[in-house]
Amino acid sequence: MDDTFNITSITVSGYVEVAKYRYLYFMIMFTAYILIICCNSTVVCLIWIHQNLHEPMYIFIAALLMNSVLFSTSIYPKLLIDLLSEKQTISYSACLFQFLLFYSLSGSEFLLLSAMAYDRYVSICKPLQYPTIMSKTTIGIFLVLAWILPACQIAVPAILSAEARLCDFTLKGIICNNAIYRLQCQRSRVITIYGVVALLDLAILPMVFISFTYTKILIISYRSSREVKRKAAETCLPHLLVLISLSCLITYDVIIARVESNLPKTARFMMTLQIVLYHPLFNPIIYGLKMKAISKHLKKLFCPAKVISCNTDD
Repeated sequence: MDDTFNITSITVSGYVEVAKYRYLYFMIMFTAYILIICCNSTVVCLIWIHQNLHEPMYIFIAALLMNSVLFSTSIYPKLLIDLLSEKQTISYSACLFQFLLFYSLSGSEFLLLSAMAYDRYVSICKPLQYPTIMSKTTIGIFLVLAWILPACQIAVPAILSAEARLCDFTLKGIICNNAIYRLQCQRSRVITIYGVVALLDLAILPMVFISFTYTKILIISYRSSREVKRKAAETCLPHLLVLISLSCLITYDVIIARVESNLPKTARFMMTLQIVLYHPLFNPIIYGLKMKAISKHLKKLFCPAKVISCNTDD
């Protein structure tokens, strides 16, 4: 075998004028990472501390926000190191590990949103059966499956890719996503089929399930009292906003992977930044502002009780 095939160091070439804007990029990324950790962790801690938030809906929200922290942690430390390095490189094995975390945690987010949609459906459409259906055991099963299933499914193409021979050692991006397949000498048909199945199982089918569930909720709410309509709007709207945001970012990722060679480098860079910057910050902002129970505790945390302007609920 040619010695070049034994090279495992991959050059990360997706940055735009990194030498010129190195410290600007670093400050933006570092600030974003700190904000992601602080914002998500604050809401999670509020849910953990306050007894009135120990309900299935808020438990799923906490799991979703922790998922955002894990997702960001799988990406940001390497980005920050790259920005301060003269050469942006990563080993192929580390790249595959990032690939595994990136897609398994993305899949977990879709499954957690599916669990939240089911929770809202039972709460609004079957309120009398809600305590029985959404028991602690059910919640635990949903949480375990949301993290285990995507990890197991994405592990297969990651393991198969580890055995693939590389003919290109320049990654046209800043994170290890589907673009790693372009490094391989020959695209495996098994990996391609498995990738389509994973996309179907972890993204398309959950989106269909969520759409169906919220359609049912909308129909039943339309026929019900004003109080039911208010409850449905208050609790379902944040989930739908997060779903739309996540769906757009997954679309970005597919575009980057499929038509990468036809996109200008700056466009690829900006689209990738949308994935790593926008969504992990979007989740805590949406749930912190739109979920009334969480918003109340945030006001108490950040606004002193003696400040009248903050006591809007009195």
